[in-house]
Amino acid sequence: MEVQNPHPSLTANRVVRLRPLTERIGLSKSEIYRQIQAGTFPRPIPLGVRAVGWLERDVEAWLAARANRSQTQ
Repeated sequence: MEVQNPHPSLTANRVVRLRPLTERIGLSKSEIYRQIQAGTFPRPIPLGVRAVGWLERDVEAWLAARANRSQTQ
């Protein structure tokens, strides 16, 4: 039996912090920030005075774009 998410927009708006992000995409912290500066990685959103995170939907879109690009080359 498949369970459906009663709040699909909440999943799309989930925030990913830096450490889980680096583990998920396989890039180092410095490389993520380098790509942000170059405009090739989504910008983080502020969560507090010294805390940022990335919207999961933005990270998913970035991963999908990279996968599509690698398949077309």
